[in-house]
Amino acid sequence: MANIIETIRRIGGGAFLAQLNDELAELVKKVDASDKNGALTLTIGVKKATKSGAMTIAGKSTLKNPPEEPMEALLFATPDGNLVPDNPHQQKLDLKVVSNPKAKIAM
Repeated sequence: MANIIETIRRIGGGAFLAQLNDELAELVKKVDASDKNGALTLTIGVKKATKSGAMTIAGKSTLKNPPEEPMEALLFATPDGNLVPDNPHQQKLDLKVVSNPKAKIAM
């Protein structure tokens, strides 16, 4: 008597089992990276193909990855309704780099 692993291995000549393996690896990586849940659902369909007792076994998988976080940007609103990367209510400082090769660091 064939067990479920052997039956799954026969679906699609092994291609279905390889697909499941790839989908599970993808799911594990995404759950690990996001700390959110996902799922891999496996469905095995069985139907009688002939009166002599042959059965058609069909495999289907559904991969539900964790939800992706939306991309964000921190922007500031201007009085006229635009969005800009720098706070329009904050004064800008005119900073310059000063180099002095003769300066020594005191220890």
